[in-house]
Amino acid sequence: MNEKYAPLFQPYTIGNVEVKNRLSLAPMTNFSSNEDGTVSDAEVNYYIRRSKGVGMVITACTYVTDTGKGFPGEFAGHTDDMIPSLRRLATAIKDQGAKAVLQIFHGGRLCPPNLVPNGEILSASAVPAENPRGAGDLPTPRALTEEEIQSIIRDFGETTRRAIEAGFDGVELHGANGYLIQQFFSPHSNRREDRWGGSLENRMAFPLAVVEEVEKVVAEHAKEPFIVGYRFSPEEPETPGITMKDTLALVDALAEKKLDYLHVSLMEYWSAPRRGVEDTRSRLEIIQERVGHKVPVMGVGSIYTADDAIKALESGVPLLAIGRELIIDPDWVEKVETGREQEIVTKLSKNDQERLVIPDPLWQAILNAPGWFPMAD
Repeated sequence: MNEKYAPLFQPYTIGNVEVKNRLSLAPMTNFSSNEDGTVSDAEVNYYIRRSKGVGMVITACTYVTDTGKGFPGEFAGHTDDMIPSLRRLATAIKDQGAKAVLQIFHGGRLCPPNLVPNGEILSASAVPAENPRGAGDLPTPRALTEEEIQSIIRDFGETTRRAIEAGFDGVELHGANGYLIQQFFSPHSNRREDRWGGSLENRMAFPLAVVEEVEKVVAEHAKEPFIVGYRFSPEEPETPGITMKDTLALVDALAEKKLDYLHVSLMEYWSAPRRGVEDTRSRLEIIQERVGHKVPVMGVGSIYTADDAIKALESGVPLLAIGRELIIDPDWVEKVETGREQEIVTKLSKNDQERLVIPDPLWQAILNAPGWFPMAD
């Protein structure tokens, strides 16, 4: 190994779980599960292909209740019937030497109506999401009742119990990318006037209640060390929307909950704040300075080369997640570890599907989303 990259391979303890290096597979939806919500053969093979080098694998998100399914081909964790499916995935990942973390979520107002019971989408308030393509608003959700909010909080706990029983090493709460946990925190999607909305403190109540429920379940059911992480998007483009000022208040509160790591969801590692702080540094550097002494921070976003990774680690963030690059080159970690970083492939070829063990639905999504991946000529 080139000694320049040795820091990437230093072991690290997340909570009470030691991971063999600083590199994780980022959570990425693959649209490839079976119709009944179980993990498919193609999906298992996709994860096996990408689990050998990294210290930790964070799975694609799984829904905690049937009202929260956010994607076609998404695997389920909402009933005990799904435990054997979850166990199959956890075992496949761990057999490759990585720790297995199940990302859990509820899609809220971003759920396609055809994937949820009675076509009824739910959120903090009856406010539709803005269409990122500018073609009008998406369907208007129904505001959750107090009873439904409490039920969904319990659902996050129950899916955590299933993750424990299935043999996962942890869960990551998906509070990013505009899904339900973020919808409660956002002033765009949360216009409530009860204890779950209004002030910044009230908008944090649902995310913190989910954290507390999950940590309670872990304390009750986990017989081995078990990681609880939390992923969040630091800003929203909408007005009103989450600003960096809001997010710094959120991470302060999350840091007090004794989470095992905070995962900042970004497309570009070095992206700077839009609004809310007067600071020219990257969002990740600001967040690391704010809470990194209390809780490990995981960074992500357009890390393609070994030099990208070591530069990111040198920013002070102790953990890195790599997403698109591990689809493009599943052998990325092994290449760096064995001094073959010059062999890393950073662009996807249209003839690579079989060699890279990419399921058909994910492959079609990649081909139909220009700009999502760097493509070879």
